[in-house]
Amino acid sequence: MMKKIFVTVFISLLLFSAKSFAQGKIADTTSTKKEVKDSIIKKVHSPKVAAIRSAILPGLGQIYNKKYWKLPIVYGLLGTAAGIFIFNLNNYHDTKFAYQAKYKASLAPPLRDSTDYFRIRHDLLPLSLESLRFYRDQYRRDIDYSALAFLICWGLNVVDAVVDAHLQSFDVSPNLSFKIKPGHSEMAGTNGISFILAIK
Repeated sequence: MMKKIFVTVFISLLLFSAKSFAQGKIADTTSTKKEVKDSIIKKVHSPKVAAIRSAILPGLGQIYNKKYWKLPIVYGLLGTAAGIFIFNLNNYHDTKFAYQAKYKASLAPPLRDSTDYFRIRHDLLPLSLESLRFYRDQYRRDIDYSALAFLICWGLNVVDAVVDAHLQSFDVSPNLSFKIKPGHSEMAGTNGISFILAIK
């Protein structure tokens, strides 16, 4: 009878330890799967790939990071900069042409009936040579500024894609908390405000 009880207890202990071992293995497998998944996420959202794609075509990096809502912002900024560039370029050409035509007409008054003079834009005809030269130079300067603005917007698009790709692997779970707490700092020996980042 004692032998049977001993055998039963022994088998029960073996089954219990096997079950515990199996659960430990499952937990290890789960944690390993989580680590593999995290590493895949890090590999999938490579900042380098996001930067290259955004540099080639604006918005591709945002699509790569699955931030589709940023596409209207990217193309809105680039479209505005491009529109201002085209506006300045057209006005520069018109004022430059008007200045040259009026300058030629001022050298010899009979040239006022030349085809160039009558091809001047109607709103530019009443302007003097000095005014035309001023507007021409201003539009030329604005072309440079608008081209620079376009390049800055393109660069910001690349920076945004890179930052988003970096943030894909960050832990933003509710276990992280940030607190602002007034109190005494023993290290500095002063009173003030402390910024506390608690990781639970």
